[in-house]
Amino acid sequence: MAADRTSIKDEDTYDALREDGYSKQSAARIANAQANDDMDPSTKGGKASPYEEWTKDALYDRAQELEVEGRSDMTKDELIDALRNQRSAA
Repeated sequence: MAADRTSIKDEDTYDALREDGYSKQSAARIANAQANDDMDPSTKGGKASPYEEWTKDALYDRAQELEVEGRSDMTKDELIDALRNQRSAA
């Protein structure tokens, strides 16, 4: 285990989440929550606003995080579709 990852309680879940495009912080929180029997992260969520309420710049930034190809030429609606397809493909 790497020195900077000593606080990760479920390495496999962390690695899978990172491959899916989650930030280091988000992946660590989810992996640690899943490793904790007192928490149930699968019942949490839904707190982020729908993509339709995001600005085009915010959508672009998220697409960049997930390495969506062709994002620089996309409209807001195309970015939304690409992000939704990216998440379901992961």
